[in-house]
Amino acid sequence: MALANDALAHDFIQFSLDCGVLKFGQFKTKAGRLSPYFFNAGLFDQGASLGRLAGFYADALLTSGIEFDMIFGPAYKGIPLGAAVAIELARRGKNMPFTYNRKEAKDHGEGGSLVGAPLKGRVLIVDDVMSAGTAVRESIALIESAGAQAHAVVIALDRQEKATEKQADGQVIDVPYSAVQYVRNTLGLSVCAIARLDDLLSYLGQRQGADMEQHLEQMRDYRHRYGV
Repeated sequence: MALANDALAHDFIQFSLDCGVLKFGQFKTKAGRLSPYFFNAGLFDQGASLGRLAGFYADALLTSGIEFDMIFGPAYKGIPLGAAVAIELARRGKNMPFTYNRKEAKDHGEGGSLVGAPLKGRVLIVDDVMSAGTAVRESIALIESAGAQAHAVVIALDRQEKATEKQADGQVIDVPYSAVQYVRNTLGLSVCAIARLDDLLSYLGQRQGADMEQHLEQMRDYRHRYGV
């Protein structure tokens, strides 16, 4: 049985901390911001941790009620994530076709940029986080060019912060919506996240100790400055 959203998110946050995937400190983001935390899903790098991660994805999906016909894992991080989620769902009795893409099309053998089951029906995209929605737009183009429907996205963490856009003059500016909001409201896809920044704030608020209080204060400041 899937856990309630809050319990699932808090368990996932603890798991991410235990695995060293979630860290506190000072980290520069792709947008050039100094973030008080960093989430690196590439550090789910053992069979056991990847298997448990897939369980969290499956729980989040089952709790969300999102219906889909197949799974797509975008290169590169989405490939092992999508495969692991497909295996976990099959273990739970929901056997789904799985496809992933190559960054560069293959010009021999079967050719093309897609590997796995033919894309068709309502497609679920599996990834770790969304920064600007660029990877999702690329996935949508691939899925639609194959005649299927990009239907939903599942991610591990929703940072709930303003996305950025590059202007014609090369300047990068903040926009008043997050990548997740853009995907939902502009691209029209459902988005499911195992945990959000708000869940991380809630988790820290329940922990004792000077370190946790310091992390919480820094996280709140960051949320106030960049949050949506």
